[in-house]
Amino acid sequence: MTGLTTSPDGRDTGTQAYGIAPPGYRLPAATRLGAVRLQVADLARSLEWYRRVLGLEPLDDGPLERSGRVARLGAPGAVVPLVELRERPGAAPVSRRGRLGLYHYAILLPDRPALGRFLRHLSDIGERAGMSDHFVSEALYLTDPDGLGIEVYADRPRGTWRHEDRQLTMTTIPLDVEAVLRAAGGEGWSGMPSDTVLGHVHLFVGDLERAAAFYHAALGLDKTVWSYPGALFLSAGGYHHHLGINTWATGAVPAGPDEARLLEWEVVVPSFRDATEAIRSIAAAGGTVEPSADGGVARDPWGTAVRVRGAR
Repeated sequence: MTGLTTSPDGRDTGTQAYGIAPPGYRLPAATRLGAVRLQVADLARSLEWYRRVLGLEPLDDGPLERSGRVARLGAPGAVVPLVELRERPGAAPVSRRGRLGLYHYAILLPDRPALGRFLRHLSDIGERAGMSDHFVSEALYLTDPDGLGIEVYADRPRGTWRHEDRQLTMTTIPLDVEAVLRAAGGEGWSGMPSDTVLGHVHLFVGDLERAAAFYHAALGLDKTVWSYPGALFLSAGGYHHHLGINTWATGAVPAGPDEARLLEWEVVVPSFRDATEAIRSIAAAGGTVEPSADGGVARDPWGTAVRVRGAR
């Protein structure tokens, strides 16, 4: 199945074989995610875990990094960070009952062999992980030392994705572990591949309708899956989802300033003009926004911050 339809000169015509476009402003098809910024209790402890388990490395050594309070992490050899860790000593770990905000963030590997190598690596170091097949992707789930949720996954080819009545087919079934391991071949794990990216973010929210009003109608993401129990999935450009939102932490409150939590996640659009248009759309819908030099920051109804910035 195809996703976006293009005109003869290769431009996106704005039509898709699946999904529901927002009623007004729509994010460009080339939208992608940038980095997530996380608050952790012990930066040294987190750095050790992110290096040993995920194979991420610090990317620079600026003033904040030298202060021992911040670390920007990415794949070895990459220049773009996937994760920024900010230390707040004594921050409480994620509550077992959940907090509104981060459910997990998801690191997208370039292919199934890379996922197989990562799975073998987890087995070699004795790190436990959840495992699922979502039809559009295959995924492993971990928690970091503060209890923050992480997905590491690989997509199936877009041409194999199924849809019905404009809705993508996504589900959760057991992962074929042996098949994923076979895909790795004989090559060993040597850290995250340099073309690894942040694939999506999944949030706990208090109400799906209010969340859809913010992320779909105001920010401009398409709906792609809307019949999954208690959840909604959204994206730009025909991707299966750049954002998942769910109400599975019923009765929870937003994560507080003294807790491990998601501080901010990034939506990267092609230009500064695109970023300002998205921020204006959120403001026009009554959202809380703060302009910035490269776009702006908006907060959803429960205070979760999303930074929209232009790539140029």
